This record gives sequence, C-alpha cells and structure tokens, in this order.
Amino acid sequence: MINALLNLWESTGFHRLFADPELLIKTLIMYVIVGVLVYLAVVKGFEPLLLLPIATGMLLANLPGAELFHKELFISNDASFKLIIQDVIENGGLLDFLYLGVKLGIYPSLIFLGVGAMTDFSPLIADPKRLFMGATAQLGVFVAFFGAILLGFTAEEAGAIGIIGGADGPTAILVTKTLAPHLLGAIAIAAYSYMALIPMIQPPIMRALTTKKERAIKMETLRPVSKLELIAFPIIVIVVVALFLPDAAPLIGFLMFGNLLTVSGVADRISKAAQNELMNIVTIFLGVSVGATADAASFLSWGTIKIIVLGLAAFCLSTVGGLLGGKLMCWLTHGKINPLIGSAGVSAVPMAARVAQKVGREENPDNYLLMHAMGPNVAGVIGSAVAAGVFLALFK
Repeated sequence: MINALLNLWESTGFHRLFADPELLIKTLIMYVIVGVLVYLAVVKGFEPLLLLPIATGMLLANLPGAELFHKELFISNDASFKLIIQDVIENGGLLDFLYLGVKLGIYPSLIFLGVGAMTDFSPLIADPKRLFMGATAQLGVFVAFFGAILLGFTAEEAGAIGIIGGADGPTAILVTKTLAPHLLGAIAIAAYSYMALIPMIQPPIMRALTTKKERAIKMETLRPVSKLELIAFPIIVIVVVALFLPDAAPLIGFLMFGNLLTVSGVADRISKAAQNELMNIVTIFLGVSVGATADAASFLSWGTIKIIVLGLAAFCLSTVGGLLGGKLMCWLTHGKINPLIGSAGVSAVPMAARVAQKVGREENPDNYLLMHAMGPNVAGVIGSAVAAGVFLALFK
C-alpha cells in the first residue's frame, strides 16, 4: 500500500516540481506570466480572443508530467516531415497534433481568410495613395531586423523578430515557424501583447509627432466604389503580389479570397462561415498551439527579453513611420489628409483605425476619421504580408 502511494506521489507534477528547485522557480514564473495575460484579457479586455487561448496553451505546456506538447519533435528534429508526423502519431500529446496546423502554415492562412471576409477595402480602393502610409508603417519591421542582427541574432531570427513591427500576429507566426521556430512562443506573445496594447502605446506617439492643427483636420468624404472595383481588387492583388513574392501567396491569397467571398455577394453563407465559425475555431487552435511553445526552459532567457524589447521598438517605430508618411501626405495635399490616419498603417485591423479616430476626435469632436484610417489600416495588412514574403524569400 505504501509503495502504491509512493508511486502515485512520484507520478504527480508536484513531485517533479519539488524534486527540481530550478524547475519549480521557472514554472512559477511562467504561471505569473500566464496570470498577467489572463488579467489583460479578462480585466482590461485587451484582445481576449487571442490572449486567453495563448495563456491556456502556456499553462498546459508548463504542467510537469502532463506531456501535452513535445517541442523537440518539431524544433530540434532534423528528420523529414514524414517522420515527424509519424513521431507525433506514435508519441505525441494533444497539443502536438494541434501544432501541426502551425508547422504546416495552415492556421495563419485560415485566419487571413476570415480577416479578408471581414475587411472592407473600399477606403483603400477609393484612394490608393493610402498604400504609401501602409508602406511607411513597415519602418519598424526593418529597423528591428537590423537591430536584432546587431544584438547577435541570426538573419533568420532577425527576420522573424522584425515582423513583430507589422502588428500582424498570423504573419509573425507564419514567418517564425519557418525561419526561427524555437522563438515562436516569445515572438507570438510579444506580437499579440503589443497589438492588445495599441490603445496605450500609440496615442502618446501620435500626439508627440503631430500638431493640434494637424490632428483637427477634417477629411472629405471618400468617393463611392463600384462593385466591379471591389471584385477586381482582390484578384489583381493576388496576381501582382504572388508574381513578385510567391512566398507571400498563402497569406495574400487567402486574405483576398476571403474578401472576394464577401464582395461578390453570391457566397454569403461561406463568407459568414469564414468570419465566424471557421475564424473562431482556428483562433482557438492557433492560440493554444502557439502558447504551448512557451515552455519555461526556452522562454525564460535573455533572448526572450531582447525579443520583447525589440518588438516594442519595432511596433513604436512602425507607428512613427506611418505618422511620418501621413505628415508627408498632409503636406503634399496641402492639408487635406489628417496625418493621424498614418498610424493605422500598422495592420492591427480595426483597432489601430479606431485609435486614430479617438485621438482625432479629442481635438475636433466633429472629426470622423475611422473610414479614412481604414485605408492605411488594410494597406498595412498587405504591407506586412509583403514584408513577410521578402524575409521568407531571402532566408527560407
């Protein structure tokens, strides 16, 4: 009886933790991080649909003895993918099976399908010049890339870190799982955390780089966009971007496919499924899978601290780049464009556009910038996917 009880005790996670003081300390730190993410999601309401699954994945991966995720099967394994899948089938836990969707690049593309179905590209179509602000808002991506190189990261790792500046979680995940899968947990958590903190991070930068007069600028109503333009736009973008950057085709292709489902007006049932059921299911799988990569052994390191700092710098500099692009457009149009809309070029749809609207109305209560800001906002989605394609083409 005593031996049976001892065997039961030795099989518990408590025994593993108390038998290894270092593991105990690191695990408790991870639980604190999980608690912070849950707090941000539940109490502050910051991106709960993303942060809650990620936090849960982190918690499950840091339960000693549960054996739900085996990172070595995917990251430290040099075997062919056929053998990796065989190992997962024979020895994998629940999260190993879910992670296959990340490893194969399925989840990010399906997320983009839902995003495309929910996105209105008409503000960008009505004024294509706003692509420029979406492009300048990628400044932080490339500054962070070179900063990561200077801090000792490899080119592949630096490319994955730089994409945080695009404020696009699925894109960051797709690039990281290809170029630097061992950094996936840190990069995904940094990317989604900064996206959630947009209402806190962006306004001070926006006020610092614009004048009261600029923030109060009222913009003219956008021209109507025809159905022909709405249908032609996603098709043209797929062809042009994919021909120049084939590595961006999975993201851009599914983004524009989702949009085509909506604007065509003949596939409402599929469009709604992409926006709701499919988007929700994939978000759960993606968040839990990515969170599972943040185990204590690899996450608690100086490398993670560097990634978090570089990610914040990338995000701030991308906001700066978008605002500078907006100020230039304001000057070129003799004050017809409010530079605040340039800050929405960081791709976080539609939160960044809402922040631009909020800051603009603080100076002028009659200012309605939301639809205008959606132009750079959706341009930023395209821009971050293009930046991802560049890094993949260079370093894959």
